[in-house]
Amino acid sequence: MLLNVLRNSLREPQCSFLNIQSDRIMKIKLLAIGKTDDKQLQQLIDVYYRRLQHYIKFEVEIIPDIKNVKNLSQIQQKEKEGELILSKLQNTDQLVLLDEKGKEFRSVEFANYLQKKMNSGIKQLVFVIGGPYGFSEKVYQKAMGKISLSKMTFSHQMIRLFVTEQIYRAYTILKNEPYHHE
Repeated sequence: MLLNVLRNSLREPQCSFLNIQSDRIMKIKLLAIGKTDDKQLQQLIDVYYRRLQHYIKFEVEIIPDIKNVKNLSQIQQKEKEGELILSKLQNTDQLVLLDEKGKEFRSVEFANYLQKKMNSGIKQLVFVIGGPYGFSEKVYQKAMGKISLSKMTFSHQMIRLFVTEQIYRAYTILKNEPYHHE
C-alpha cells in the first residue's frame, strides 16, 4: 500500500513537469504573402510540413494577396502588407525576415542558430516571406534579424519550400539523423 502511494505521488510531479516543459517548447511559424498557385510545389511543402511535426510545432500562415495592387505604388503595397504581417504577431514573437540582404548560413550553422533560439526561451520564432517588393520600414524595425537563403533570386512560392525544407534539415541535424550529409 505504501509503495502504491509513493508511486502515485511520484507520477503527479512528472506529469505536471512534462506539461510545463511542453509549454516552454519553441514554436515556429512561417508567414507568407499570397497563396501558392502551383499544386506540385504545395505538395512538396506539405511533405516537409508533415515531417516537421515530429520535431516541433510548426505552422504556416498565408496572408491573402492585397486586392487592387495595380492602384498602389510599391511603397503603399509594402506598407499594406507590413500592416497585415504585424497584425499576425504576438508581443512575445521573435520576427526574422527572409530577405536578400540577410545573413547567409550553411545548413549546420542554421541548425545551431535554431538551437540557440530554442535555448534562449522564446515562445515563437516567426519567419516571414514578404511580398514582391520586400518589407515596409515598420516590419524591418520590428524584426530581430534577417536571413538570406541565397544570393540568387527565387520566386516567393519556391522560398516557402526551401525554408520549410531547411527547418526540417536543421532538426534532423540537431537530432543527429542521417538526412543531412556533409
